[in-house]
Amino acid sequence: MGMPSMPELLVILAIVVLLFGAKKIPELAKGLGSGIRNFKKAMNEDEEETPKKEITQESTASTTDTQKSPTQSKETTNA
Repeated sequence: MGMPSMPELLVILAIVVLLFGAKKIPELAKGLGSGIRNFKKAMNEDEEETPKKEITQESTASTTDTQKSPTQSKETTNA
């Protein structure tokens, strides 16, 4: 099954025009475009949040390591 040929596309377009009317088609296309745009925006926001969370976790881990190291150095001097 390949791509539909030109006559098949014209028949599909004619059916869509009959079902929705010529005035409704631009509104449907606009709604579809805004939906795709919002989806892409949400995906980009999700990708931006992921590195921030990783950086926060790494800085928390390094702070914890820094707090432990003076205690560890005192233990080694006492032994």
